[in-house]
Amino acid sequence: MSQRLIEIRGARANNLKNLDIDIPRGRMVVFVGVSGSGKSSLVFDTIAAEAGHQMNETYPPFVRNRLPRWRKPDVGHIGGLSPVVVIDQRRLGGNARSTVGTITDAWTYLRLLFSRMSTPHVGESTRFSFNDKSGMCPACSGLGDVVVSAVDRFLDLDRSLQDGAILLPGFGNGGYWYSQYADIGSFDADTPLRDWTEEQRQALLYGRERTEGVVERFERIYLRTGDNLSDRKQETIARFTRSQTCPECHGDRLNEAARTATVNGLTIGDCARMEISELARADLPAGHPVVDALRARLDAIIAIGLGYLHLGRATTTLSGGESQRIKTVKHLGSSLIEMLYIFDEPTVGLHPHDVASMTRLLRRLRDKGNSVLVVEHDPAVMAAADQIVEIGPGAGDRGGELVFQGPFEELRGTPTAAELARQRPVKAEPREPAGAVTVRDARRNNLRGLTVDFPAQVMTVLTGVAGSGKSSLAAELVAQHGAVVIDQRPVAPNRRSTPITYAGIAPAVRKLFARHNRVPAALFSANSEGACPACDGLGVIYTDLAFMEGQETVCDECEGRRFRPEVLRHTVDGLSIADIDQLTVSAAIRRLGDPRITEALRHLDDVGLGYLRLGQPLTTLSGGECQRLKIGRELRDTTDKTLYVLDEPTTGLHLRDIGTLLALLDGLTDRGHTIVVIEHNLDVIRHADWLIDLGPGPGHHGGQILYEGPVKGITGTATAEALMDRFE
Repeated sequence: MSQRLIEIRGARANNLKNLDIDIPRGRMVVFVGVSGSGKSSLVFDTIAAEAGHQMNETYPPFVRNRLPRWRKPDVGHIGGLSPVVVIDQRRLGGNARSTVGTITDAWTYLRLLFSRMSTPHVGESTRFSFNDKSGMCPACSGLGDVVVSAVDRFLDLDRSLQDGAILLPGFGNGGYWYSQYADIGSFDADTPLRDWTEEQRQALLYGRERTEGVVERFERIYLRTGDNLSDRKQETIARFTRSQTCPECHGDRLNEAARTATVNGLTIGDCARMEISELARADLPAGHPVVDALRARLDAIIAIGLGYLHLGRATTTLSGGESQRIKTVKHLGSSLIEMLYIFDEPTVGLHPHDVASMTRLLRRLRDKGNSVLVVEHDPAVMAAADQIVEIGPGAGDRGGELVFQGPFEELRGTPTAAELARQRPVKAEPREPAGAVTVRDARRNNLRGLTVDFPAQVMTVLTGVAGSGKSSLAAELVAQHGAVVIDQRPVAPNRRSTPITYAGIAPAVRKLFARHNRVPAALFSANSEGACPACDGLGVIYTDLAFMEGQETVCDECEGRRFRPEVLRHTVDGLSIADIDQLTVSAAIRRLGDPRITEALRHLDDVGLGYLRLGQPLTTLSGGECQRLKIGRELRDTTDKTLYVLDEPTTGLHLRDIGTLLALLDGLTDRGHTIVVIEHNLDVIRHADWLIDLGPGPGHHGGQILYEGPVKGITGTATAEALMDRFE
């Protein structure tokens, strides 16, 4: 075997059909194919899994048990692998204490700089850490925000005390706290609070003389009782409190000494609030090693197109695309070579104008002597590849084969080639709106007091470069009017999650079998009476090997079918309950006559997932399949006119699958619903009835409306330029 090849023989993960392929090392190889074709099964479940598994095997069992778990793939042979770095689409984890600065280590360098050179001198670097007691603000414990009573939610002014005007638990008529107020004679228990004087309402809320007010009593019971709160108390707190900027540190998270120390006139809080591109140009001491390291890290963030962020930005607020690019920062300055980098759709969240910066990053990693494997649907990334590998030709059982391998220029006769040759035109006759949904004075993040009309009962697409304010405007729309939101958050499956459970039809399937066979429905649950006793309905036996990696084997008793033998003797249309798992969505619609089942599955079929098997674990689905699964569940028929907001619904979708998505959105719009889509895909943009383009740049360079109107009228913006470049 050549050491310049990754040699794969007999790959059988998921739908791969005993695939043989040689992939060149030291090259940028882009894997394409329709959603569900087997790309992810080859790249992640085979190549990455084997590389990670073999690397873990080099460590002793105690260490290995604490490393990320890699399941050994179903493959005959793999050779020519290197240590692997996987950069996927999962959003960065963390909590309220995790920021862009902490996740990229830029904050570490900044803390070190201030500990060495600030005036006045404060002390070691932990004194500038909001995650350390010596540095955190005592009022907010380093969070930057405090929880305060949402007093405006406490009272219903149209009710009297007797009718339940105090909305807090325990204050209703007959409750203990109700009697504390109604019986003292200070307040009229039968008069609606709206008819009280303002002084009386304030006395009820904040107390007077020896009477404890409602607010003080609530805060004493719910906010000053320690950390061990019941679920009921936590629900009450969530309902009757809000988060606001800490009045002591004003969001800087640090104590007074750390907040007031300066370096060249800048506090560390000033640095945290600056956009990263601005901080990189700030007047910091020249020639200092810590400053050089900080600037190198900031330059890396700018290089991946995230210079509009600031170091104080919470990682929990980052989009999937932003999270993915943040993960690459640590690798840009790495001296390691001969590594295997694997990217899952690195252009997610990127405007076509910004894609070139990502392709330059991928090439930089390649040019340092690494192998770069990319799963991608963007034509610009395909064009930048050294080699294209297409898996297909179809999805599910119709995929799993190698249909093309070679230069992008030679891509012919495949589903991807066919879609690249197509040019979707601008919609010739945009729909006429039926009124408008108005967002007023939007000031979220970088928005500058925008008032925007979203046309009703049409499809509007929000466009603009990354960081221009699209998501912020959509969030204001949802906050002001409410909406069904379909965002980029993952399906979050567990080992028992399948299309049956996700579509919510498991109870209906059990009842169908129970009705046909006149037995209890619980018999057809693998989590209840019908479960195989040997494996508890999992179909596999898990063996804990202490410090070594546990082993999972197919249950010998049920042979992986999960049910007891007597349960499997009961059938519907010749199918046992275990056979249902092997039915595809399309076949189930034909063979199972229950309307509750077929109606729920029809939505999955409408989004092109008819090939999925009902019992297929969601953990085996690709990103595009998971995205469509969410869309299929959320976009249900409804008689009420509904506002839908979709955040990049084309994530993970092949060019061919986009037509299916557009047909679904057209159907919803034709039924009178209002559709708002945040999207960079040019096919979706050209299909819009109405376009709202934001910019002109990211961060404080954006937040403005550049264009509102039909797609054919847009000129002079980055979006207009992308539309022209791609199709003319």
